[in-house]
Amino acid sequence: MNSLVRIMHVEDDTSIQDVVRVALEIVGGFQVNTCSCGQDALDQFSQFQPQLVLLDVMMPGMDGPTTLKQLQQRYDLRQVPVVFMTAKVQANEIESYKALGAQDVVVKPFDPMTLSNQIRQIWLDNLEQSSR
Repeated sequence: MNSLVRIMHVEDDTSIQDVVRVALEIVGGFQVNTCSCGQDALDQFSQFQPQLVLLDVMMPGMDGPTTLKQLQQRYDLRQVPVVFMTAKVQANEIESYKALGAQDVVVKPFDPMTLSNQIRQIWLDNLEQSSR
């Protein structure tokens, strides 16, 4: 079984970027490539080759759902789960994100001490689903 190492985090808010980096790199032991906008994610995806993408929903310019659509058009994401991060967590919104192809949704505000375990569990759930 592959272990999760490389995570691409797409977020425009620098304070959230910093907290996620600490939570995932220091607490979780992951390699994190932080992108401040959707275009950066598109530009850096092939070089970084993330195993999971953590994607903010609301960003100026290209929002998270649009970024996901662009990534899906350019790359094969069947083995790369995409997880949205958002404060908008009504049941219908979560379902709409999953309908776009997101594996799961992380609710903001999140607990930095448990974020890495939450991401690792989403990764394992995705592996289990794809092996069925």
